[in-house]
Amino acid sequence: MPSTAKTLTFLSSFFTSFGAFVVICVILGTPHWVSSTIAVSDTFSNGSIVIAYGLFSGQSTQQLDHGFAEPDKYFEVSATLGQSGPKTLHMVVILCLVLSLCAALLSAGFTFYNSVSNPYQTFLGPLGVYTWSGLSGSLALLALVLFVGNVQANGLSEALVQALYARYPLAAQHRAAHRYGSSFWLLLLVLLLSVLATSIVGFFQQDRRRRRQEQRKPMELAPRDGILF
Repeated sequence: MPSTAKTLTFLSSFFTSFGAFVVICVILGTPHWVSSTIAVSDTFSNGSIVIAYGLFSGQSTQQLDHGFAEPDKYFEVSATLGQSGPKTLHMVVILCLVLSLCAALLSAGFTFYNSVSNPYQTFLGPLGVYTWSGLSGSLALLALVLFVGNVQANGLSEALVQALYARYPLAAQHRAAHRYGSSFWLLLLVLLLSVLATSIVGFFQQDRRRRRQEQRKPMELAPRDGILF
């Protein structure tokens, strides 16, 4: 049976890993990723379109200075994008988060198993915790970077506006301002929880090695005659 200190350490790491799993579930299920305001104009209207969306669904609103505005539109992101470059990168972001979710769940399982057992010399031990927690955090960070790149450089919001409002092609779109929402920033919390989960186990392992070295020092410093006796 593991010691009390080891049980408490790995249970703490379990709660942080499971917390990362829960946060990723929230991120996947909420639409508050980004809100973009895009200036548009044509022969009959002038103003802007505000489009807010997450990984799967969103809403767009026309705010025109003159002309007739269409009713608010609710849309599915992947279906609206069709076959395009922004859609491909968007699907990669979703895939990264799903894999990060699975890795966080595996990390939680490994830490819980270590709290009730002692698989130190196998992949089920701390090495597995480091691997899955590190992978979960890395994938979350990759998803964050790819999403920003898709919005800022690849024109994800502009592509959605073009698909939703055929009257405003890319040539009729002007300035675009993007504001990232709470679901997007929660990715940083996933990264923090993943780092915390590995750090807790790492500090425990370091302290364990230090105590073992201190236990060996009296034998190393003892006189040779005393050891033989």
